[in-house]
Amino acid sequence: MFQENTSDNCLNIIPTEDGAFQKSGRSARILSPEEAEKLAKDQVLVSEFKQLKLEKEAQKNWDLFYKRNSTNFFKDRHWTTREFEELKGCREFADQKLTILEAGCGVGNCLFPLLEEDLNIFAYACDFSPRAVEYVKKNALYSTERCQVFQCDLTKDDLLKTIPADSVDVVTLIFVLSAVHPDKMHLVLRNIYKVLKPGKCVLFRDYGLYDHAMLRFKSGSKLGENFYVRQDGTRSFFFTEEFLSQLFKAEGYEQVVNEYVRRETVNRKEDLCVPRVFLQGKFQKPFSKTSSC
Repeated sequence: MFQENTSDNCLNIIPTEDGAFQKSGRSARILSPEEAEKLAKDQVLVSEFKQLKLEKEAQKNWDLFYKRNSTNFFKDRHWTTREFEELKGCREFADQKLTILEAGCGVGNCLFPLLEEDLNIFAYACDFSPRAVEYVKKNALYSTERCQVFQCDLTKDDLLKTIPADSVDVVTLIFVLSAVHPDKMHLVLRNIYKVLKPGKCVLFRDYGLYDHAMLRFKSGSKLGENFYVRQDGTRSFFFTEEFLSQLFKAEGYEQVVNEYVRRETVNRKEDLCVPRVFLQGKFQKPFSKTSSC
């Protein structure tokens, strides 16, 4: 039986719909001595030659990922509207049509639940992988009347070629930025900034420092500080609250929310604790007059 460990009282304890618990707050997870020792020993970085090869082949590696896994790897994210109330609450009147951008849509695990739950949304959706985009287009729920999906490298392809400037009410950036090289993350935020309406927000969720996935990497997988490569060539960065805050503020955003979300799944039969750590944030494009996101 799995249940949540809620022993850490320095964070807000929030019950979820599945009967589990999650903890949110600004405190980073504290490592056990064994975990700290493991990370301290893992200082050897992947060679510069291989790192350049991984960057050059990033799109190919994600395309192969979707070829292997089709639409079956990620679960549909029905929690999105529950945890990001802005997707429901940013309307000025009840039936207002919202325009959203899902930056890094994958195969639509977040996109399609949103479109099902809210009939007054038009969504732009883009992904790095051409194969992922094709899976979205083949989904029975895909309709060009409610959604426009396109392939895009957010670090270099100008969103303004597809989306009008200052036209998007909400941008979702969910488990996307961690796959981008840290040196190029600012380019993604700069690109998104151009299409976001003044006063509106980017909703962010991604891997946090010391998440279980970070601790599972074997020696020889480290690319840089908090940055790792998986066996399939895809990469993952693990964010701190400070790093994310500086990243957004440097591109002109104002921080509204930026906090760790922690879940600890415990299997008492196997005496196994799996600590998940995410970072969740809301960052606003400044506006000239008083408004709300």
